[in-house]
Amino acid sequence: MDFSASPDLRYPMGEPALPDEPLDRGARTAYMGHLATLSDQVRAAVAGLTPAQLDTPYRPEGWTVRQVIHHLPDSHLNAYARFRLALTEDNPTIKPYDEAGWAELPDVAATPPAVSLALLEALHIRWVRLLRNLTDAQWTRTFFHPGTQTTFTLDQALVLYAWHGRHHLAHITELRRREGW
Repeated sequence: MDFSASPDLRYPMGEPALPDEPLDRGARTAYMGHLATLSDQVRAAVAGLTPAQLDTPYRPEGWTVRQVIHHLPDSHLNAYARFRLALTEDNPTIKPYDEAGWAELPDVAATPPAVSLALLEALHIRWVRLLRNLTDAQWTRTFFHPGTQTTFTLDQALVLYAWHGRHHLAHITELRRREGW
């Protein structure tokens, strides 16, 4: 397996750039579009992969494709809850979670990827419906992440999670490209 094709396999799209100012309607719509289409894009990216390919890491010491598939709804379920908390509480402190630990739990190996893809699809339908109905004032609401000591606006969180989905999609598609699958 040739991992030398990309200069930074961990961040094939680079690191996220969060906005300092509120997004305009067009930018929000574009980021919501990334969330709305993610499950179909991931489903297409993993179509036809064998169990051995699903268990291939996208980089040395990285997660396997299977772990990435299951990680996306885990992460985005947490994000969805963070949005709802920010909309109903004043700058709530969210609960970080051990992403790597979750990726090692036994359900990851035991659950077919189709289950997590269906979960991601249903979650994003619900999440995008919420997002499309927010007012400009609601987009400025915040939550505090104690792990990074960062306060995020919902605009920033939208950019972050749209990037996050594309980031992990790129892990899969770049692996397929490198391996010729």
